[in-house]
Amino acid sequence: MTEDQAPDPSTEPQESTTDSLHDGVPPADGAAPGGDYRVLARKYRPTTFAALIGQEAMVQTLTNAIRSGRLAHAFILTGVRGVGKTTTARIIARGLNCIGPGGTGGPTPEPCGECEHCRAISEDRHVDVLEMDAASRTGVDDIRELIEGVRYRPTSARYKVYVIDEVHMLSKNAFNALLKTLEEPPEHVKFIFATTEVRKVPVTVLSRCQRFDLRRIDIDTLARHFAAVAKEEGAGITEAAVHLIARAADGSVRDGLSLLDQAITDSGEPEIGEEAVRRLLGLADRTVTFDMFDALMRGDVAAALDLMTEQYCSGADPAVMLTDMLELTHWLTRLKVVADAADAPGVPEAERVRGREMAAKLSMSTLTRAWQMLLKGLDEVRSAPAPLLAAEMVVVRLAYAAELPTPAEAVKALSQSAPGVAAQNPPAVSTATAPSPPAAADVPTGGGEPPQAALAAVEMAPEAPPEPRLAAQPGDETPPPDPQSFADVVTLAAERKKAILHANLINNVHLVRFEPERVEFRPGEHAPPDLANQLSTFLNAITDRRWVVTVSQEAGAQTLREREAEGKAHAKAAAAKHPVVKAVLDTFPGATIADVRGVETPAAKAPVDGGNGADES
Repeated sequence: MTEDQAPDPSTEPQESTTDSLHDGVPPADGAAPGGDYRVLARKYRPTTFAALIGQEAMVQTLTNAIRSGRLAHAFILTGVRGVGKTTTARIIARGLNCIGPGGTGGPTPEPCGECEHCRAISEDRHVDVLEMDAASRTGVDDIRELIEGVRYRPTSARYKVYVIDEVHMLSKNAFNALLKTLEEPPEHVKFIFATTEVRKVPVTVLSRCQRFDLRRIDIDTLARHFAAVAKEEGAGITEAAVHLIARAADGSVRDGLSLLDQAITDSGEPEIGEEAVRRLLGLADRTVTFDMFDALMRGDVAAALDLMTEQYCSGADPAVMLTDMLELTHWLTRLKVVADAADAPGVPEAERVRGREMAAKLSMSTLTRAWQMLLKGLDEVRSAPAPLLAAEMVVVRLAYAAELPTPAEAVKALSQSAPGVAAQNPPAVSTATAPSPPAAADVPTGGGEPPQAALAAVEMAPEAPPEPRLAAQPGDETPPPDPQSFADVVTLAAERKKAILHANLINNVHLVRFEPERVEFRPGEHAPPDLANQLSTFLNAITDRRWVVTVSQEAGAQTLREREAEGKAHAKAAAAKHPVVKAVLDTFPGATIADVRGVETPAAKAPVDGGNGADES
C-alpha cells in the first residue's frame, strides 16, 4: 500500500503471534526497536497477499500462478501513487524465495515471515533481491550494470529478483539495452517493474511483461481500513471523520494513512471528530456548502459571501470550497438524471434529503451553467494572487447568473414586448440562429394588419438572442418546409441561398443516419469544425421541428460530390462501350470523353446517344 520506503525489521517478529489488524503489524505502541516513532504508512505496510486491500483480482491471479508454478519471468505493476505497487513487488519476492520455518518449503503465496529469506527481504538487506529507483538511475550504464549481474546465479535464494521502481523514467537507450535480457532471462531471474505512467513505457517492454493494473481503492473500503487502523492505535474517530479522510485520500492507502496519522497527532481529544478533520484538510462544512449553493441559486449574494467568509476564517481553503460546490453540482445533476442514486447505501442522510429537494427545484440548464462557471472559476482561484478575492468574484458572477433568464425565456420576453404581431401570433422560438430576416417590403401584411406591425416584427427579429423566425401573418398559408431526406435538406440550403452551407453539405458530409429531427454524419477532412452547429441552426430556423445534429465516428456514406463523380465515371465507362463512341475514340487517337449529358429523346430511344459525349482533345 505504500511505496519507496523500506519496511522496518520490527514488522516481522510479531507476525505469527499478534492478533493485530493484519499479519506483520507490531503492537499498538508504534515504537521501533530504537525507540523512534514509525509512521502508520510504514507500520501497517502489508507483508502478505492477504493483507492487501482492494486488489482481489491481482492477488487471485498471482496466488494461482505461484501455486501452479506458472510464473512469468517479468511483471509490470501500474497504478496511482500509494496503492501498493512496490509493496506487491516485495511480497512476490518473499513468496518466490520463502523456504518456510523448517527450511524445506517451496514458492508459496503465503510467505512465512520467519525464514531467513523472508526476514532479509523485509529488512531490505537480501543480496539477491535488488531494488533500483529508475527516477535517479535512468541511464544505459545503470542497466548494463544490472544486466552484468543477471548471468550469475543467486547467492542464497531460489530466485534473483530485480525490482525497478518508476521504470518509465528510464531513457530510450536504457530500455533498448534491457530488451533482449527481458525477453529471454535466465531461469533463476525475475523482473518486477512498477510505474505510475504505464503509457510512457515502450510497447516493446510491455509486450514482454505480465501486466497488473492496481485499481484505486474505493472510499468505503478505505474508510473501513482506516477505522480499523485507528482502533488498533487506540484512537477514536467518528464515521464522518474517517469518510472525510478516505475521500481526501483519492484511492491511495498511503496518502490516507498519512492523513490519519496527522489527524491522530493534531487532535487532543479522545475521539477525532469531523470538525478536526475539516480543519486539517481545509474543507468547508458540507451543510454549509449546501447553504451556500442554495443562496447562490436564489441570487442571494450577501448570504453566500457571508458563508464563504465564515468558512474561510474557520480554515477552509477557497479553492476547496469551490471544489465542494462543483461536487455538489455534479451530485444534484446526477440526482436529476438518476433519481435512485440518492438511495445508495453510502449516501449520508443530509445529502439524500437536501439533495432531492434542491434537485427538484433547479433545472438542468441552471446546473450545467453553474458547473461551467465553477469549473472556470476554480482555475482562476488557483492562479490568483489573492484566492479568497477570486473565489468571491466567482460567487458574485454565479449569483447574478442564477437570476438571468434562459435563452428561450429571453426570446419569449422580447417577442411579447412587440405590440403588434407578437400579441396576435407569437413567433415560433428556435434555439438556433435563424436566417437573416427579409426586407420590410417583403413581409406580407395579410390584409387588414397595419404595416407598422410588420415593421415592428422585422426590427425585432435580429435583436433576439436566438433569432426567431418571423411570425406567420394572416393570409400567409405557406407551410414551413419538412425535409424527409438529406437530399431535401441540401435542396433547401440551395433554395435559401445558403451557399457555404450548401457546398459543405455536398462536399464534406458522410451521412451516417437521417431521421426526422435527427441527422448523424461524419465530417470530411475539409469540413469546418462547427458544421454540425451550422446545420442544426439552419434546420431549426426554417422548420417547425427541433433538430439534433451529431458528429459520428462511423465511416458513413459517400459525400454527394463523391457519388456524383462515381456516377459520372460509370456513365463515361458505359458511353465508352457504345459502338459509335468507341469508333470515334479509335478514329481520333488521344480523344477522351469529357462529359455525358442526357438529351430529350423518345422513351424507346437508347439512353446514351451515339454521338453524345465524345470529344476530341
